[in-house]
Amino acid sequence: MTRLKIIFANIPGDGHFNPLTSLAVHLKNVGHEVRWYTQNFYEEKIKSLGIPYYPFQTALQLNHNNLNTVFPKRLNYKSQLKRLNFDLENVFVLRGPEFYDDLQRIYNNFPFDVMIADVGFTGIPFVQEKMGKPVLAIGVVPLIETSKDLPPYGLGLTPSKNIRGRAKQKALRWLANKVLFGKVNRLFQNILKQHGMAPTYTNVFDTMIRKSTLLLQSGTPGFEYKRSDLGKNIRFLGPLLPYRRKTEANPFVFVRPPGYKKVILVTQGTVEKDVEKLIVPVLEAFKNSDHLVVVTTGNSQTEDLRKRYPQPHFIIEDFIPFDVVMPYADVYITNGGYGGVLLSIQHGLPMVVAGIHEGKNEINARIRYFKLGIDLKTETPRPEHIYKSTLNILENTEYKRNVETLSREFKNFDPEKLCERYVYEVTGIKHQENNVPQVSASSNIPGTD
Repeated sequence: MTRLKIIFANIPGDGHFNPLTSLAVHLKNVGHEVRWYTQNFYEEKIKSLGIPYYPFQTALQLNHNNLNTVFPKRLNYKSQLKRLNFDLENVFVLRGPEFYDDLQRIYNNFPFDVMIADVGFTGIPFVQEKMGKPVLAIGVVPLIETSKDLPPYGLGLTPSKNIRGRAKQKALRWLANKVLFGKVNRLFQNILKQHGMAPTYTNVFDTMIRKSTLLLQSGTPGFEYKRSDLGKNIRFLGPLLPYRRKTEANPFVFVRPPGYKKVILVTQGTVEKDVEKLIVPVLEAFKNSDHLVVVTTGNSQTEDLRKRYPQPHFIIEDFIPFDVVMPYADVYITNGGYGGVLLSIQHGLPMVVAGIHEGKNEINARIRYFKLGIDLKTETPRPEHIYKSTLNILENTEYKRNVETLSREFKNFDPEKLCERYVYEVTGIKHQENNVPQVSASSNIPGTD
């Protein structure tokens, strides 16, 4: 086997980093030389995977926890749209040339054959066009590519099939690209031109996709809207989940106590620190119920919540490995983090979702569209709405059937081996291993050709 040099890179945010870890470990374990470039926030995690690490040097030292410290002006933007534009410019677009500077320096020490990066990593065009190296972009959020069949990404709207709705979608796409995000889109195109690259005259993330050799999308076709104009360089990988050692002991052992009707699993992720948004309303909704409610706080106010809600049917922990609890759960209540949603689908677990920011409206819109659960369409749901929606999930078997159908589709994909196959494809390396799945170009589902 040809031993390739592979560099991983990511925008410093958990949702951009975690899905890549299983791919990196797999490629390392099959014999390739793997290294990682990102902000030092992830240094210990990368080293724990046995992978050498390169820190940001020219690139600004920022991560999802220090944005307001690095950019104090960010707090001045109260509207979601203005803050999103600020983040697109300062976290993504302006960092691209800095990433390129660092990666050139890294290449002198580690002449990599291919780069694998999350789709938001704005060093992608520089590596692909300026350095002449193939790039596999990883879609770590629902497919972000613009389509003539869909509303613009980011508004949490579902597709319309009638003439009037499609006309409205077209107008919204123009408004989003040229007006709402016009300034930041033009800035990125100007940066490309300044560095001798051809502009794409589209939005930032469409540019990332078009400038990648391939976009490997986390998820499957059954959890994505139909597109008649799907990009030719897009492939579905299946559900990308963070790497976890198979021999790793679980700090939390779940035993379902007798006497409870149903098990409800609750999280609002690790980024959202305000427990009043989702966790408290859920606890209020079920404090007098006969259901077991298992809550993971992401290290936010765990002890305070235990004192405030001492009911015996509440289990409140900093962290709970979901693969331990989900086989016993009946409903998953979440703000809509992509990794948790994919894991819930994998376990055939229907959902109640309540989240809008950080792209969660797009994830939750798909849950609503494919009837995998109920979308409350808010960041701050009321206890009575949570209670009513959860009972609806428990009583209406359609949600459970739909999730189980999609779960079976998930099992047709092996993300790590598919990624390995695409690495060989883009680097021109012939690989004869029988255990690398073959993928139909038409369906992109392993084993169908």
